[in-house]
Amino acid sequence: MPSEMLLKIFSYLDAVTLLCAGCVNRRFYHLANDNFIWFRIYTTACSPKRCNWKVNSAEKTALSMNSLSVEDKEAGYWKKEYITKQRASVKAALAQVLQPVNPYTGLPVKTKEALRISGLCWIIILKAKNGQEHIMEHTDLSVHDSSVTIMWYGRNWPQLAMLSALDLCGVTPVFMDRSKTPSKNGPRWHSLIAKYNLSNLTESSMIGWDSLIRIFCLHPGLLVGLWKREEELAFVMANLHFHHLVEKSTLGSATVPYELPPHTPLLDDHPEYGLHGYQLHVDMHSGGIFYLCGTFRNLFTKKGSIEDGYVKLVVIRFKNNTEHLPLIGKVGLSWRTDVFDGCIKGPQETTVANMMLSASHLDSAELSDKVRNRLSARICSQVTVSAAPAVDFNCCLKEC
Repeated sequence: MPSEMLLKIFSYLDAVTLLCAGCVNRRFYHLANDNFIWFRIYTTACSPKRCNWKVNSAEKTALSMNSLSVEDKEAGYWKKEYITKQRASVKAALAQVLQPVNPYTGLPVKTKEALRISGLCWIIILKAKNGQEHIMEHTDLSVHDSSVTIMWYGRNWPQLAMLSALDLCGVTPVFMDRSKTPSKNGPRWHSLIAKYNLSNLTESSMIGWDSLIRIFCLHPGLLVGLWKREEELAFVMANLHFHHLVEKSTLGSATVPYELPPHTPLLDDHPEYGLHGYQLHVDMHSGGIFYLCGTFRNLFTKKGSIEDGYVKLVVIRFKNNTEHLPLIGKVGLSWRTDVFDGCIKGPQETTVANMMLSASHLDSAELSDKVRNRLSARICSQVTVSAAPAVDFNCCLKEC
């Protein structure tokens, strides 16, 4: 079919369908980048009746001037401009939803709503040593009060010996329409959250096992289960804290993670005496079972406990029985595949008082990686030797 005829057909397509058509072959890709088609889509979105984003008078003037030189732009220019505007619109909409903050946890109140309207899901990209990539959609998802637990399992795992790395990415539709249910079949935006090295997985920290699997922990916050007999992948589990989760899962790119904004601690009234007025919220759960949920207020530290940007906050004192908190049942790590499931439990009942909880770092932006991991390691080293860390341990440290 002549290119002129294809361009005529493409001119009747919407943005989503046009992007999909560009993935058919190289010829369709170049034709689907046509500036005249994308300029029409762009100007339609800017019209007063169908405005998808706010346009000021200066932008309207620039738009009318650009209409005179559409053909002078490089191919795909207006497609990029349209996608950029759409992404900015999504960012503004999510920022508005995430604005209200819970005074007890310091986290956005409507994180679950933001996850829903954005159509956010998570994938892992398994990278083979020969350059091939295997993309896996999440199989199971559990949303909690302060975190989300994501699982990947199935029967079509590539051989572990062939893999070199794993990328964890958030995936959202490029174009968000709050009036419609997000579709997984359209163009999607990948936002890199973390990279992991799988070359020496079995040499990593093994944190638990049972008769079927062995579980290894990769920093930050990824659990990998291997079948004991075959030494092949059984499942992958990630626990992501709500702190800046939506931003990290939507505003990065496929190769560069979202950069957290700089955090400046509140000015303390008496810095020479240390820091005070901090609050810690702890949420401890696994497989739908909650072991502990509590908030510790009015935390403080002496000046001698502040070093290299870190601060030690003693939450529960080992020798003070009035501060001891019992955990509900035996702490364990629940795991699941498409064939088997299980729970690796500790050998005995325990209480939070079995350890000193030392929360660290004033910058709450790094709590999910640094503070939570340290608390989790302290708790689970006392709970069980063979299955630590045995829970999703999420905490939020905020400045009151």
